[in-house]
Amino acid sequence: MSNYLLARESTDADALDASVIVCTYNRCESLADTLQALAQQQLDPETRWELIVVDNNSRDDTRAVVKRFAASGAVATVRYVFEATQGLSHARNRGIKESDGEVLLFTDDDVRPEPDWMRRILDGMIAHRCHACGGYIAPDWEVPPPPWLTERFHGFLAIRTGSTDTFRVTSRSDAPFGANMAFRRTAFKEFGVFDVALGRKGNVLSSGEDGELFERLLSGGAMVMFFGDARVHHRVDAFRITKRYFRRWRYDTSRNIALHRGLPGARRLFGIPLYIFPQLARACTSALKARFTQSQDEAFYREIIVWHFLGALSGLMQARKRDDNRDSLTTHESRLR
Repeated sequence: MSNYLLARESTDADALDASVIVCTYNRCESLADTLQALAQQQLDPETRWELIVVDNNSRDDTRAVVKRFAASGAVATVRYVFEATQGLSHARNRGIKESDGEVLLFTDDDVRPEPDWMRRILDGMIAHRCHACGGYIAPDWEVPPPPWLTERFHGFLAIRTGSTDTFRVTSRSDAPFGANMAFRRTAFKEFGVFDVALGRKGNVLSSGEDGELFERLLSGGAMVMFFGDARVHHRVDAFRITKRYFRRWRYDTSRNIALHRGLPGARRLFGIPLYIFPQLARACTSALKARFTQSQDEAFYREIIVWHFLGALSGLMQARKRDDNRDSLTTHESRLR
């Protein structure tokens, strides 16, 4: 029996040690690289694990790529799952539901885990008895990044190279990214799964679902660790290192958070907290000034703050319209009774 089996929290003899869950959407070429990297994992021969690929409405050759890989026998258990409801959180939750592992490891369809990735994660979770963890994410640039794209923007690209140490995560700002994270199955039972209102949906560049889940774990007193030696390499396509992409990512993410979670503030105008308006004005002034007086990365960082406010405004206005329509429908139904 493997060390991982000895650490089980359940008594189900049929349960697996681990499930690796890869959610994918129209990235069959990079997905093939991810699968090959997972086939190279160096594990104790007695470790029992499965690979689950969740296809979230891909229109390319994703199904065929997974079927060919499964037929190759490179990984003993490969399961293809189709999730029709669009959204990364829906796909991840489907993977959780379909999985049989005691530890659930997540990575993305444009990521190549290093050969000892799974072993580092599993060993670390046993040693520290943690509920969840994450690790190092190195960039694999398709083209060299432009001068303005400094480390302060790496989080937008799910790059995590700030530390190679092992430490306990105590704040959301240090929470792991979805390209390299793992959870005990019991964590989902205790703290819930991914919020389907958050996260990327098709081509809408929204984010925040992984951070929100880690926030719930940390607020509930869960043990979350960062393992700097559990490393993956994240492909960064050329189109993702443009200012246009960053603006869109920030706008979409802020809009989605404001739409579904709102913003605090009692005094409002058209559903928008009054303090937003002067903050937006100051952000615009600061961005304009920085364009002529600051470094390239500082100037763009201040511009990104403007896009955050614009996205939040859009989300709040959408939320008000949604609520007004809901109230109108309720009033209409009450009159029909």
